[in-house]
Amino acid sequence: ILMGLVVVVFCAGFLLPAQVHVERQIVINAPAEQVFAHVGDLQQWNDWSPWAKIDANTEMKVSGSGVGQQMTWASDNPEVGSGSQQITQIDAPNTLQTHLEFDGQGLADATFNLVPEADGTRITWGLNTNVRENTPFLFKPISSYAGLLLDSLVGADYENGLQSLKQLVEAE
Repeated sequence: ILMGLVVVVFCAGFLLPAQVHVERQIVINAPAEQVFAHVGDLQQWNDWSPWAKIDANTEMKVSGSGVGQQMTWASDNPEVGSGSQQITQIDAPNTLQTHLEFDGQGLADATFNLVPEADGTRITWGLNTNVRENTPFLFKPISSYAGLLLDSLVGADYENGLQSLKQLVEAE
């Protein structure tokens, strides 16, 4: 019976969605151009990034500018890890898209959308990933179950980052 249950749970993992989307937003009392200045340049990210606060000793390197600008990071803290992020699209001050590669943990795409509102700018930070991509077959169901937790894990970091960005921009 136990083995049958294990097989059912394993197979059920294939029925879970492979695509995972995480999204958080906040309104910042400032024009979109002012907000975008901190988001559209990876050099500025350490000022508000939630992961910079988790490990102040993270090694970060940024090269280039505009589309193609790349940031790499390396941390011994598993909450931060290592990886790279590259800007793939800019429509200032409305949209920024990046591609992320997490060393040993997969790929993702992130998007920032900025929309002017009466009280300032609504910024939405989104993440899209396929949790089964580049995963060995036997681990695909496990990745699918892990994907169910991604919103609560990454979402909390996104909320912290957006709150830091809001405080930074509104203090200017």
